[in-house]
Amino acid sequence: MSDVTSIVFVVDDDVSVRESLELLIRAAGWQPETFASALEFQSRPRPTVPCCLVLDVTLPGLSGLELQQRLVERTDMPIIFITGHGDVPMSVQAMKAGAVEFLTKPFTNDVLLDAIGGAIKRSRTAVRQEAELRVLRSAYASLTPREREVMALVVSGLLNKQVGGELGISEITVKAHRGQVMRKMKADSLPELVTMAARLGLRPAGTV
Repeated sequence: MSDVTSIVFVVDDDVSVRESLELLIRAAGWQPETFASALEFQSRPRPTVPCCLVLDVTLPGLSGLELQQRLVERTDMPIIFITGHGDVPMSVQAMKAGAVEFLTKPFTNDVLLDAIGGAIKRSRTAVRQEAELRVLRSAYASLTPREREVMALVVSGLLNKQVGGELGISEITVKAHRGQVMRKMKADSLPELVTMAARLGLRPAGTV
């Protein structure tokens, strides 16, 4: 994914700030996209590449902190706050809600670029994990209902014979289903299948 150009979004109502950050970000090798308001930014389709958001705290209409609350699920887009008049409670609120940095103007270019570099690195990890999870979900969706039952019992620690007893099928049939599960999920071992089940959020059989 290193050959994909990462996007740095800038949301600031000051046109001179937007223009200077756009030049700085482009010179550093990232792709800048600037917006004058939070609402304008919200209408932009969700990117599929690593990205981060450089966000002014005080914006017309929807504030930076309010926008942050709306983006709380977006782990793939770390937020760096910038402000001309930040106070301690504001920065604490932003950091508690998951912001990676809270920079008070004036700050040096290097400080901002370091923050962006760290945020993009985090985003790249999140994007990769989301892609892996999509592949896992797709593989799980390809299992038959019976194969899902077998998988749930196997990852909960039951032996083939016990799985057969639970489902009222022969041990040979369990082995056949288990083999199909391993093949479709592309799991090389039982521990790997258990890890996959955990990532998919599957509860072990018999739990509520």
